[in-house]
Formats: sequence, structure tokens, C-alpha cells
Amino acid sequence: MSTREASGAADPIIESRDQLVAPMQRGEKPKDAWRIGTEHEKLVFHKSDHRAPSYGEDGGIRDILLSLREFGWEPVEEGGKVIAMRGDDGTVSLEPAGQLELSGAPLENLHQTCNETGRHLTQVKAIGEQCDVGFLGLGMWPDKTREELPIMPKGRYEIMMRHMPRVGSLGLDMMLRTCTIQVNLDYSSEADMAQKFRTGLALQPLATALFANSPFTEGKPNGYLSYRSHIWSDTDPHRTGMLPFVFEDGFGYERYVDYMLDVPMYFVFREGKYIDAAGLSFRDFLEGKLEVLPGEKPRESDWWDHLSTAFPEVRLKSFLEMRGADGGPWSRICALPAFWVGLLYEQDALDAAWDLVKNWTMEEREDLRNAVPKLALDAPIPGGGKLRDLAGEVLAIARSGLTKRARLNVSGDNETGFLETLDEIVASGKVPAQVLLDRYHGEWGGDISRVYKYSF
Repeated sequence: MSTREASGAADPIIESRDQLVAPMQRGEKPKDAWRIGTEHEKLVFHKSDHRAPSYGEDGGIRDILLSLREFGWEPVEEGGKVIAMRGDDGTVSLEPAGQLELSGAPLENLHQTCNETGRHLTQVKAIGEQCDVGFLGLGMWPDKTREELPIMPKGRYEIMMRHMPRVGSLGLDMMLRTCTIQVNLDYSSEADMAQKFRTGLALQPLATALFANSPFTEGKPNGYLSYRSHIWSDTDPHRTGMLPFVFEDGFGYERYVDYMLDVPMYFVFREGKYIDAAGLSFRDFLEGKLEVLPGEKPRESDWWDHLSTAFPEVRLKSFLEMRGADGGPWSRICALPAFWVGLLYEQDALDAAWDLVKNWTMEEREDLRNAVPKLALDAPIPGGGKLRDLAGEVLAIARSGLTKRARLNVSGDNETGFLETLDEIVASGKVPAQVLLDRYHGEWGGDISRVYKYSF
């Protein structure tokens, strides 16, 4: 989630609707300026007893963050506490229960993306040796209750944790117990954004299936392959889901602004502090009628904050975020951007991918999204067959897109090799969660602690 440093007091006050559309319009870039931004979270645990470290204890989350200084990272503070580290490879920040996230830099190709991931994991593993902690690549804590997890000292999390139980039963699980991999991608125009948004939404359940990696809750199988994805179905209906309006004729920036104006607020950031505005209306804020800041109108940074508080399967800010994948190990962190770049960054591939799904009804899209958390590649698809039948076609399109991009490394290899881990999943017929379940019922003998041996 976003890390805020300044109050934006010098920002222009929002006086017109054009200022609400502007962040999305400013995201338009010529194709040669398109970049890839990859975000990935990991669970942190003490090697001795698998406990999640608190923020302030010796060798805890704060110490882990500050240890990154030896690799050139610089601290970011909120309220006098270090909540993130900034460096050439982006930002390392905290999720609500101490999950560690790298929000990577915008990069030109997937070779750079995977190198960035490798540098980060090498650094945190070295720090882990110093602090006696390990890092786990899963979509959800396999054995922890909410009560066993620490809370990080970020103001927005305090507000969100109070609000979540009012709007859904699983929002606290989303905050405290889950991890994801996300990819941020560019567009050239409003029409290009709309086609990528629609294709990304329609195929997001396939990404969820291929990366499904959260089959355990509190030490036992939970009946799902991506319980992380299921959690989003009961987090907050006002700010999650498949966004049917994206598939309607005329969809563009203006329609997304309307959606965001209907998303209830969480907070306003002023003078280094978060003011609780949970459930209030940004429309009222525009009219100077926000009850927690009476008479004050929003600044442009307030709108940018608000754009970060919706959590649909694909999110628009000044780029598009693909949000459907569970957390996982190095190879899958490299595979997710390869999947989406291959599909969305070459027009022929984008057209072919959209052709596969453009005739699905909204009901069919919703049914697929709802089936995938339990069934993954065995979920039925519109027109008959299973999602696994579609997966091979989509991966072939992604491979063609990466081949056409022709971004080579020093050895002369293009980017298609990063799809190999997904090819293996489809060929085996087993998503990562099913492999873990086989181990749990087999060689692990029902001992969930064995999962920690598969740490980064």
C-alpha cells in the first residue's frame, strides 16, 4: 500500500473535474516509454519458532528495514518511525502485519525486472541471516491467527483496521495475513487503456489460478487453492471486484472517475498525520462539506491518495495495476510481469487476447472469478471446457508478444524464458497450491511447519 511522506499543502486545490481526470491522462506515454513496475510481498518469520516479528523488537521489522542502509537504501519516516526504505530499486515498505514489500522501479524490460528481484532477495536474505529471520513466498500466512500477528505503526492502517469489520468479514485477513505479486503497466491513450483494462480484468482469474498459492489457514487446508483471492470477495464491496462498467461502451477516464467518487473515503493526510474519514464521501469533500475538515476542499494529492484506496482486480491510477496473483518465490515474481507484458505490450497479442474473451457476458466473467479461488485451472469457462484449456492459448499469445518485443539480455536471450514456470504449471495440471497440498498430505504428514523449509 502507498507510503505518504508530505501533506501536499502546496498542491493546487481541486476546482474542476479536469483535475480528477488529469492523473490518468498524464499516464499516457508513447510505446517506447512504456515501463514495467513489479511489486511483491513476502512473509517474515523468526527461524527459531516461526513467529512473526514485531516492529520494535530486537531483530524485528524496524531493524530489518534499517539494515538495508548497508545496501544504499535510505529511511522514510512517519511520525518519527521508519516505515519504508527508498533506493535505486524502488521502495521497500511495510504491509499491516509486517509483510515486507518491494515496490520496484519502472524498468524497460523483464531481464531488468528479474535482476531487480534477485538483488532485493539477496539483500533481505543477507539481513535475515543477521536478524535470524526468514522470508516466505506464499499468498497467505499458513498457520497464524489474526491475534498472533503484529500491527505496524502506519496511520492509514489504523484507520483501515477500524473500518474493515464494518464492511466485510475478511478485510482484516486481507490486511494482516495475505501477500501478493502485482504488475504496473503503461498505456498510450484512453482507448489503449480501455482495451488493456478490459483484457486484464477478463483474464485476471487466469492469473489468479496460475499463481494460486494460499491453501492453508491456521495450520490446515482451507478448501481453497487461492484463499487470498477468496478473501477479496468479502472485504469491502464498495472498492473491490470485477468492475462491470469497464466492459460497457464508452468506458474511459471519466467513467473511472465516477466510480472513484462513489468509493467511500478512508482518510485525509494533513501535517504528517492521517485523519479518519472512513465511510465519508469524496463528493462532499469537493464541495467543502467533509465533516472532519469542514469548509476545506481537497488538494490534488488527496485525490491521488483516494485513487490508492480502491482494490479492484485491476486498478487505474496513472498506470494499470494487475492485482490477481498470490505471493510466491523468485521464479513466479519474474513470471507474472512476463505474462502481462507479453499479453498487453504488443498490439497483435493484445488483440488476440481480447478476442478470446470479448464475447463473455458479465455474468460469465463473475462466475469464473468466483470459481477460481477453489478450482483454479479446473474452473469452467464460458462456452465449455476448463480454464486450463484456455491457459495454453493465452500463454502462447504472451510468448508471441514477448518474442515480437525482442528485448534481449547480454546472452542474446529474449524475455520468453520467464514464462517457463507457467508452462510447467499448465503442463503438470497442478497449480502451486496443489503441489503444497500434495506435500502436506504426503511427505509432510500433516505438519504445516514443514512449509518454512521452502522459504526464499
